[in-house]
Order: sequence, then structure tokens, then C-alpha cells
Amino acid sequence: AELRKASKRLTCHKRYKIQKKIREHHRKVRKEAKKRGRKKPKKDPGVPSTAPFKEELLREAEQRKQRLEELKQKQKLNRQKEHEKKRKLEAKKNAAKIKEKAEGKESSSKSKAKTNKLLDKNSKKSFCRELKKVIEASDVVLEVLDARDPMGCRCPQLEQAVTCSGGDKKLLLVLNKIDLVPKENLEKWLNYLKKEFPTVAFKSATLMKDRTMEQFTKRRARVDLSRTTECFGSKCLLKLLQEHSKTQNKAIQVGVVGFPNVGKSSIINSLKGVRACNVGLTRGVTKSMQIVHIDKQTKMLDSPSIIADPSNNALALALRSIIDIEESGIAEVLEGVAAILNHCSKQQVMMHYSIPDFRNTEEFLTLLAQKRGMLKKGGVPDVENIAKLLLCDWTGAKISYHSQPPGSQRPPPYLTEDKIAEMQECFNLKNLEEENNTTVQALKYPSPASSIIFQSAGMANGTIEENKVIEVASEGENLETSDEEEEEEEDFTESDDDQHNVEEEEKDVKEVNQVSSALALPLVSLTHDFLFSESKHSNSLSFSLDKTADEDDAYDFNTDYV
Repeated sequence: AELRKASKRLTCHKRYKIQKKIREHHRKVRKEAKKRGRKKPKKDPGVPSTAPFKEELLREAEQRKQRLEELKQKQKLNRQKEHEKKRKLEAKKNAAKIKEKAEGKESSSKSKAKTNKLLDKNSKKSFCRELKKVIEASDVVLEVLDARDPMGCRCPQLEQAVTCSGGDKKLLLVLNKIDLVPKENLEKWLNYLKKEFPTVAFKSATLMKDRTMEQFTKRRARVDLSRTTECFGSKCLLKLLQEHSKTQNKAIQVGVVGFPNVGKSSIINSLKGVRACNVGLTRGVTKSMQIVHIDKQTKMLDSPSIIADPSNNALALALRSIIDIEESGIAEVLEGVAAILNHCSKQQVMMHYSIPDFRNTEEFLTLLAQKRGMLKKGGVPDVENIAKLLLCDWTGAKISYHSQPPGSQRPPPYLTEDKIAEMQECFNLKNLEEENNTTVQALKYPSPASSIIFQSAGMANGTIEENKVIEVASEGENLETSDEEEEEEEDFTESDDDQHNVEEEEKDVKEVNQVSSALALPLVSLTHDFLFSESKHSNSLSFSLDKTADEDDAYDFNTDYV
């Protein structure tokens, strides 16, 4: 339905008021005209027929009249242009003021963000800075590995930084989430990793009471408690750390480091027995160094995640990157899901998710979305959200998958035999092996048939140095500022051009005025020679452009002829 035009009807009170104002105005105008008095326009007698060169005088008078009309038109156009320019400038100023008011808060927040960029806790540089602080302050560094893909969770840059730092700094490997892999696979990985670094098998407690919580709420009581919430391997790890502090004869600081979602904060909570650190499925929950006192001799230092280097393959970036899955684009998420599916057994994936055969990643996600009822309006499968959910499941503790250790033991180039011996000294390796065996025997494990076979992509490169971090947001900000500067420059150039045009027009008007005055002089001299006037004071001709059409004639001789 078309909208009807607004009615022009007014209230009687308003209409009568307008009419009264108009009558008053007309009365005022009439009164002023009466005071001035009416002057009859003086009649132009013209050039007498007896005057010599009458035709030439009339021709010149006609030409002069035309020039004056052209000049009037030109001045009128100039005045209109000036009014338009003034109007545009005022409109621009008003728009700028409105924009400043509207974007005042945004600009202030942007400036604060730029100045406090170094203090931004979410920036990758801040993560690197905090991680380096933890490594430097620690006497023992615990590198936490996901038992489902231990090799993919190892960071060669971190290991090299700790082993080559000098002093008595030690590096321990903590194999977390051991309840998600088959028992045989776990034993293989423990035998492989203990040849390079002392390795502790660990299963952190999944449900921990908060310091402020006395009892679980009704909602949290509904959480599936079929899986054990006990912690395994904590006694072994604490015993190892306490023995090391005794050999050093001092209180030690233990830094916990690793890639996102490997369970760093959960290990500290399990050792403390209370939820001292925040944990969650989202990546990068821990944003700064946090100190937790376990006992008088041991301090745990929680650290932010290691930042995965962009040079890593798609699988490492999908599982180990610190990006927020909710904020990342659909292309990145789909690429990550495709990389995971390419490194798994297709038959096992189909059996695990109970879906038919699929040709590509998009078809797999479509089938999974239909099965789980994740549909958009009109029954369209929600591919984007199901892909994000899948990535969360694979980095979280929902899906059981396992990778096989390499066939031959090839330590990295920075791990020489001397370095391996240096890292293993001061630790009782026999007791460690016995404690690991008891931990392995105490847990229940998934069967090899139900666990998905996963092909590891090898060690994931990480960025520890703050200088090597590439901040994507800073480039966008720079682009925005450059665009703003360009717009300001354009505004300035436009205003300069406008001033230049006005100056040129003023020059043209002056030239026309000079021409008209030069033409007027010979006419005055001619009329003075051939015409006689009674009033001698009217020798010069006056040409005013503000006169009315009746008064503006070619000649105003105002003379009597004998």
C-alpha cells in the first residue's frame, strides 16, 4: 500500500495568526512607502534630431546598454555561485559536527586502543611477552602434550629455548588426556618420549569446585558424571617436583606451557585440588601469567598458549592455532575441518558419526548437520556452525583418536646426548616409570576399534619471540588512518580550488567594470560638446546596478534644449 501524502491543513488558530502577520507586514510596507514619497521617473528626452553624429551616439548607447545587461547577468550568476558555495560549506561544517558527536566515543576508544596497544591482553605480542616471562622465571618447565597427538603438540622453538638457556633449568613432558587413547598406544608414546625428556602420564580432573562455590548448582548437577572426575598422575608429578626442590635446596617455580586446549590450567587445578585457574573450551582463556602456590616449596606459573607459526600446515593451524573459532571466517574453519578429515580414516569417521559415505568436506558437514538437527530457516543445513562445533570437539576432550609414534627414534638437532643426560639428571627415572605404570593400570581406556586412527603432521612450529609476531589488526588500523588522511587532503584541495575560482571570477568582474567605465568616458565627452543643460552640476553620468528596471535607461541627460 502506498503512503498517503501529509495533509496541508492547519488549525484555525495558526491560520488566523499567519494572516494577521501578513496584514501587519503589508501595513508596515505601505507606511514606509508613504513616508518616502513617490517620485515620478524622469522621462528621457533622447537625442535631439539637430545634434550632429546622432546615429553614432545611438549606436554606442545601444552597445553600452547591452554590455550593462551582460554585466548584470554575470554578477547575478556570481552571486548565486557564492551563495551555493556558502551553503555547501555550511552543510559540510554541520555534517562534520554531527559526525564528531556521533563518533566522539569511537574515536576516543580508538585512540586509547592505539596508545594501550602494548597493554592489550588479547594481542599475540602480549601472549608472547607473558610466555617468555614464565619461561625465564621457571626452574622447571612443564610442556603439556595432548596424548592423542603428542608429536603435534611439541614445539621445537620452546624446547630449544629451555634446553639452550643454560643454568639448571629443566624440561619435563606431561602427557595429558591419557584416558582418550587406547592403552597400548599410550605405552608406546611413553616409551618413545622418555628417551628424550622425563615424561609423566597425567589425567586431570574435569569437574573442579570453584573457590567461591560450596556446592554445585542444579544445572551443574545434570552434567554427565559417568566419566571419572578424579585426577591421575598428580602424586607422581608432585613427588618429582618435590625431589627436585630438595636437590636444589630451595623453593622452585614450575612453569606450565603448551599449545591451546592441551590442559595447562586443568593440570594446575588438579595439583592444587581447587579451581584456582579459569578453564574453558574456548582457546586462549589464560591471557597472562598467574602464580598458584601448591605448597611451601612449589609455585606453579600458569602461562598463555604458545602461538602457532603461520608457516605451519593447515592441520597444525586448525588444532593448535590460538584463533577464536567464533570470530574466525568460514573459509578458515572449513579448511581446518578438511585437513582433519584428510588425516583420518574415512571409514572410522563414518562409523563414529553414523553418517553415510561422503565425497568432500561440505557434503560431510551437510550430512552431520542434518543428523544433529542443526538447520537454518527453510531446512538448510547450518554448515558453518557444525564446522565450528566439530573443531571444538576435536580440540576438546570429546572425541577419542590416537596417532602412532614414529618408527625410528630421531631426536631433533638441538637435542644432543649431553643435553638429554642434562635434562634427565636430578630425577629418579625408575620411580617415575613405576608411578607411570600404576597410573596407566588404574585408568579405563577406549578400545582401539572405537578410537579413530589419526596421522600426525609432526612437530608444530611456534612463535616465542615478540618481534616475530605478525599482528593482523594493526595493518587494518594503518589502512583506516591512511584513508582518513587521504579524505582530509581531498577536502583541503577542494576548498583551495573553490577559493581560486572565486578569485578568477572577481578579476573578470573588475575587467568588465573597467571596460564599461572606459566606454562611458567618450560618451560623456560627446554629449557635453553637443548638448546644453540648465543644471550644470549633472556633468558626470552615474550608473547604479541596483536601480529598478524603470530607472535604468541608456541616457539620463535631464536637459532643456534651446
